[in-house]
Amino acid sequence: MTNTNGYRRGTRYLFARPFRKHGVIPLSTYMKVYKRGDIVDIKGNGAIQKGLPHKFYHGKTGRIFNVTPHAVGVIVNKQVRNRIMQKRINVRIEHVKHSNSRLDFLNRVKKIELLKKEAKEKNIKLDESQLKRKVI
Repeated sequence: MTNTNGYRRGTRYLFARPFRKHGVIPLSTYMKVYKRGDIVDIKGNGAIQKGLPHKFYHGKTGRIFNVTPHAVGVIVNKQVRNRIMQKRINVRIEHVKHSNSRLDFLNRVKKIELLKKEAKEKNIKLDESQLKRKVI
């Protein structure tokens, strides 16, 4: 028997709802405000079939370029052979959430600025390793 090539092929576990997370979707999902330029993570929610992104985009991070009443347009990078294309996809808001990647960066910038300010007050020279991102 050959593989079928439907739109949701191979997504049995990918779009399955987590343990004890079935049922009604919380209202907080719909109350979130998305604006153009926001960075979002795409995570398909199998409970809502409308506006579900293709399995390729599951887990990808993109930037919002359009906002409609029920959905958002997201620009996502996709590697196609030897080039990276910017794909524009429309996804319902149940399938996106604000990304923490930008927050981590902003927190790190604030911490470095604080370190620089303290070093300037104490006339201490900071070496490059103190300013770099730490690998955990």
